[in-house]
Amino acid sequence: MSTLASAPRKSFASRLPISGLLAGDLDYHIVRASMVILFFFFGYQKWWAYEADRLDPFISNGPLIWWLYPAFGHQGASWFLGVAEWTVGALIFAGFWSKRLGILGALGSTGTFIATVTIIPFMPDGWDAAAGGFPAMTGNVPFLMKDVVLLAVSLYLLKQDAARVLRPEA
Repeated sequence: MSTLASAPRKSFASRLPISGLLAGDLDYHIVRASMVILFFFFGYQKWWAYEADRLDPFISNGPLIWWLYPAFGHQGASWFLGVAEWTVGALIFAGFWSKRLGILGALGSTGTFIATVTIIPFMPDGWDAAAGGFPAMTGNVPFLMKDVVLLAVSLYLLKQDAARVLRPEA
């Protein structure tokens, strides 16, 4: 019998520490970088007319963002959201160096996703009547459901940055 066959097998989980995947704050940094990328691309879209048009059902039915059209107009509302998303993304990015700025970014991100998640129950035709309605999602509702996870990610960053700011110096 070979030594390979007689050697005890190590589980995948037991190999994780040597892989580097559990090293330090890797998960925290990956989550932060992911949010920076997301806010960059979502903010970029807001500068174009095609995106301003696609925002109509979201802004028109958003209980926390309906006021954007009366305040800024159709394209202006899209630009406002683009500036807001780039600002939030920049603050989250700055959180790599300044946890206080990271807190501001995480607060902005949390507010962003609270605003979008609250659209879900008000989205017309969001639940497929032919399939019995809720919970059979249709239309724009499945797109918005990702924001539930992004809200949780925002709260994770907020908690992590606040803990780092409040942690006494060692």
